[in-house]
Amino acid sequence: MAIEGFDYKGFAANMSEQAKELVPGDLQDREKEYIVKTLGNFTLLAGEALYNDTSLNLNADQAIFITQVIAEWSFHKSIDLIKSGILPQYWDGIMQKIAFTIFEVAKQAMIRNIPQDQLLQAVEHHVIKVYKSSIEELEQKGAINEEVKQRAESQSNIDAMAQQAQEQAMRQQQELLEQQQKAKEYAEQQKAAQQNAQNAPAQPSNVPAAQHSSVPAMAQAISQKQMKLMSLALVMKILSQDKVTTILNKFDSADSLQISQYMNMANLESQLDGDLITDCLKEMKDFLPIKRKLTKENVLMDLLRIYKSTPREKIEKIIKNERPLVKKFVAQSYDGELTELPLRVAGIVAQYIEDSI
Repeated sequence: MAIEGFDYKGFAANMSEQAKELVPGDLQDREKEYIVKTLGNFTLLAGEALYNDTSLNLNADQAIFITQVIAEWSFHKSIDLIKSGILPQYWDGIMQKIAFTIFEVAKQAMIRNIPQDQLLQAVEHHVIKVYKSSIEELEQKGAINEEVKQRAESQSNIDAMAQQAQEQAMRQQQELLEQQQKAKEYAEQQKAAQQNAQNAPAQPSNVPAAQHSSVPAMAQAISQKQMKLMSLALVMKILSQDKVTTILNKFDSADSLQISQYMNMANLESQLDGDLITDCLKEMKDFLPIKRKLTKENVLMDLLRIYKSTPREKIEKIIKNERPLVKKFVAQSYDGELTELPLRVAGIVAQYIEDSI
């Protein structure tokens, strides 16, 4: 009997679509097409073989797990081959060896009920081993020289993606800190201007009473919450549109609309008290993520921080197409526990969830 609930054709198509969005932008079109095509073909072939092999007694989750592992490694190692300088005529042979190795290692591990984290480690070990042996074989045949061999062996797109994710998070943090500093300086200028106004000579008695006040007339008639929303709107006026959208999405529709309206006010600055702007910035600083060393404890803290502000249904929707090991990792992290997922992968999962919110 075929594996119930395992649509290997649809899954392969889904993996190919995801690959199109992730291929490095510096590659040529034909190279991008090769990556997507190779991933799709190997995923489809592996899925079909598992689907039709009734002797394995695999369920849908197990079959999806194996085919996804093949898809992911096909993606990364095809990029490594392209960037290695090895001629295209040798790519297919190496990729076929890698895909076959993953298929057999993963299949046997499933049959023997080996834990998925150990399975992933075994797959990584054998993928690296086959990749390097294939490169050495090409050198022995005279197909590549020592320089190309060393460049090929040094390629690791999976490590590069993890590094890029960390660097992007650090850049975003730095940008936010710089923008916060600019907003703080502006708030201090506003506060100084208000103090100067307070120290100015008294106005003639025929000037309306509202003009004597050091606090803008509009500020006297609105609530504390509105003042904070206006202060936040002032800060957001110097942010990029992407960051503004991200922040607004974290508010309910009514507050989000009100903040947008305040941002469009031509005289917003004149309606705000400098002390309130400063207080708002201090509150924002308390919620800024701090880049920490990649440890299990820090990954767990990041996830719990995300869970605190995001409904679980939304998190589960984000990871619905991920392999069972990732879903288990996320589920257990809600209880303050972490599965034996490789630390680098755990960090990527946490960053992916945060970026997808």
